[in-house]
Amino acid sequence: MSVSDISELPLLEKFQIMEAIWADLSARIDQFEIPPEHLELLEERRAKIASGEMKLFKWDEVKHTIGRR
Repeated sequence: MSVSDISELPLLEKFQIMEAIWADLSARIDQFEIPPEHLELLEERRAKIASGEMKLFKWDEVKHTIGRR
């Protein structure tokens, strides 16, 4: 099944496919490796947060600002 085939499916079938894919990926999570560049970015951000250079926001704070810029 191609991506274009999926776009033609009814919404319920799309959700069923998505759930099946998610279940399959979740069962194999230990087989995935995080790319080194993602780990580097994460460490950079952790360092900025620790130094006070970057601030974390709670999701409730952020979602109210989406679309207001």
